Amino acid sequence: MNQTQRLLDQPLSIHTSKPTKKRTSMISLFSKVSWKLRLQKREPLKNVFFIFAERARDPSAKKRHLAMRGLGTMACEAPNQVKKYKKITLDLLVHGLYDPVSSEVIHESMKALTIILGRLQRKGLGSFFIDITLQTRTFLDDENDSVRYSALVLFGQLAAFAGWKWKKFFTNQVKQTQDCLLRHLQDRNPQVAKACKTTFRACSPYLTLRKEYSFQNEEEQRNPKLCRQLSHYHPELLQFFYANKIL
Repeated sequence: MNQTQRLLDQPLSIHTSKPTKKRTSMISLFSKVSWKLRLQKREPLKNVFFIFAERARDPSAKKRHLAMRGLGTMACEAPNQVKKYKKITLDLLVHGLYDPVSSEVIHESMKALTIILGRLQRKGLGSFFIDITLQTRTFLDDENDSVRYSALVLFGQLAAFAGWKWKKFFTNQVKQTQDCLLRHLQDRNPQVAKACKTTFRACSPYLTLRKEYSFQNEEEQRNPKLCRQLSHYHPELLQFFYANKIL
């Protein structure tokens, strides 16, 4: 049995007498296994990918978590391999977003999707776009800072994938998320607040439908609530929206 298979199949109930360092090392080894195997040529990455794919639906939440992490590592270290099996990968990661038990699986799925979306260059999500958008929205207010951060980053990335096909859908999603985004511009965690600001800019074309009729005055074209809050907390964002005729 190969190295990856042995690692995935070994018992995950680690006795507390074992040092924390050893437990951490096992996870670190797993998360970097695709990189090591590529360099050492111990087995084809195709085999590694399908082992991760199999374990991504394992009954063990810990194995699902590590499998999602492995897919994220492969997306970094072997993007061409992941692109080759793009549909399978997206299906696994979207399934991970809906994990009923483990927030760690959900978090790793979002992180891996963030990496993959960065490689796809604004195309290739298909109907996965809807599932990813809907589920990512549910974590924008998560109590865990890391999950909230990852959800905001991923939601901001999705703005580039809406295109014409999903424009109406995504516009509606952003509209429903507007108050949430405004809240997290002042998030208790500075990194989350920074990520939210970036996402706010990315989603800005969808924040309101511009009214093009000449008989409507300037005040009627603006979103009063949004303008008031941005004027108070982030005047630079409000100026950006006005300059780009978004509000």
